[in-house]
Amino acid sequence: MATPKPATRSSSRAAKTKRPFPWLGALALVVVVSAAMWWFYGQAARGYALAGTGYGAKNACSCRHIEGRELGACEDEFIPGMAAVFLSEDVDEKSVTASVPLIASQTARYREGFGCVLEPVS
Repeated sequence: MATPKPATRSSSRAAKTKRPFPWLGALALVVVVSAAMWWFYGQAARGYALAGTGYGAKNACSCRHIEGRELGACEDEFIPGMAAVFLSEDVDEKSVTASVPLIASQTARYREGFGCVLEPVS
């Protein structure tokens, strides 16, 4: 009959050196890469977002307050690549706001005699 071997120091040492949060390194890497990408491409992304929100707000305001169509129908006319632009409407102010969350937002307001006019970017 074979006798069981006693536990060796190396097996108990391996159990003690196990890292408690193995995913922490991967998370840190994702954060660092994301920050580097935003630093490198952030200015261009903000410019594209401002152009897209300006286009979206002006066209949706014209579609809604000049043509009299529903806001959902105005979104259907967006050009390809504008899936990140979201529209909201203020009926009392006769304005439409287009936004790319956390990056850019612009508002176009209907003015009698002028049509829909973008508000200055702040």
